[in-house]
Amino acid sequence: MRRVRAGAFLLFLTVATRSGWAQITPVNPAQWTQELRAFARQDSLTPPPKRPILFYGSSSIRKWETLRQDFAGRPVLNRGFGGSRFPDALYFFDRLVAVYQPRQVVLYEGDNDIGSGATPQEVFQSFLAFEQLMQQKLPKVPLVFLAIKPSPSRWVLYPKVQEANRLIREYIEQHPKRLRYVNVATPMLGPNGRPRPELFVSDSLHMTPAGYEVWEGVVGKALKR
Repeated sequence: MRRVRAGAFLLFLTVATRSGWAQITPVNPAQWTQELRAFARQDSLTPPPKRPILFYGSSSIRKWETLRQDFAGRPVLNRGFGGSRFPDALYFFDRLVAVYQPRQVVLYEGDNDIGSGATPQEVFQSFLAFEQLMQQKLPKVPLVFLAIKPSPSRWVLYPKVQEANRLIREYIEQHPKRLRYVNVATPMLGPNGRPRPELFVSDSLHMTPAGYEVWEGVVGKALKR
């Protein structure tokens, strides 16, 4: 297990899945205090839409600043928090997902998990744990999973990304009534099979407006009205 700073508050989370137990993974809830306060302030100033299409996950969701304009006329709500991994998404499920009673959940996680050393199988188990929470607490709400994207800065990890995407996609294809897989990854690759540079900002990880235009065109087809 990785060493952590002395005094850091750690929570060890285990979640049962249909195929066993997701790996015990340390998370630090305190690191998200400011973002959670910001969400609460947003809700107090501008009440969120009733039964929203809730976008949830890491920085690729949080930085989708044009989400409402891109899907005008649909009750979208952004609850992404940058740097999050699947354990964080699981830990805050009640506070950032279930509380809004969404009509649909759009999830992007796994990118930072693999970037932090998780295996494709561990990411898959985490997805199963998330899907189990959906079944327990929002059983009639469909879940859309956005494929983990290819990034220039993490290109060496892309074979693991592809394997994680494959495992999740094949599971989703077996449960089409409640789950949907959206392939945002392939459209981000150029003719040479590598990530299109114009879709990424200078850190070669996060996306430009052009990157979100690609996502808008693909994701929009999967959203409920």
